[in-house]
Amino acid sequence: MDFSWLTDPFYQRYLWTGFVNTLWLVAVSGSLGLALAVGVALAQIRGPRPLALLVRGFTTVIRGTPLLVQLFFFYDGVGRLLPAIPGVQESLLWPLLRDPFFYGALTFTLSVGAYSGEVIRGALLSVPPGELAAGRAFGLSRWQILYRLWLPRGIQMCLPTLTGEMILLLKSVPLVSTIALMDLLKAANLVRDETFLVYEPLLLIAGIYLAMTLVLTAGMRLVETRFPGARPARSRRRRLLPG
Repeated sequence: MDFSWLTDPFYQRYLWTGFVNTLWLVAVSGSLGLALAVGVALAQIRGPRPLALLVRGFTTVIRGTPLLVQLFFFYDGVGRLLPAIPGVQESLLWPLLRDPFFYGALTFTLSVGAYSGEVIRGALLSVPPGELAAGRAFGLSRWQILYRLWLPRGIQMCLPTLTGEMILLLKSVPLVSTIALMDLLKAANLVRDETFLVYEPLLLIAGIYLAMTLVLTAGMRLVETRFPGARPARSRRRRLLPG
């Protein structure tokens, strides 16, 4: 195994840029995607029928088509049509609209919103009606029941599944190597092309992704234990013990 190329600042710059872009894609897409997922879930449960049908069609299309196809659609399709629209290139949004990071983040945000939206929808429907009735009995308004009781309880129930969705998002990021955006996989491929080393760059980024997955999993487990209403694991174990 030859890892001497890691001391070359030229390759270090490749890897660092790819690592930073990967982290930003996960952070931006994960945050915006989860916010969109809450809206998707609530629109299907409590929204007017036309909106519910529209959102259901959105989730069906996003979940029924390959993520790579969606990425090509936005980057190669929408991204190349926008310059033909008069005034777009002169607008303040053009620096954003011509950046491949925008299309990668947009694609992953919609994907997280569709998949996690269905997860949150199922969790909200699983909240016992008695808990919501108790909130109404205490005089809480519909808005207070939503953001203080129903939504936190539903998210608490599906946090382990959302952890899996975030891990899937992290593992989907290498798809952006197919467009003009530097990520860890594209950096590894550039190193392979220039050094003719096959395994070493791939083993390196595999180790980086494994480390990021462990950190992400640990972070989400911490969120689970600190989430409002969650009981500490030790307390639960003590309750199960006799006496």
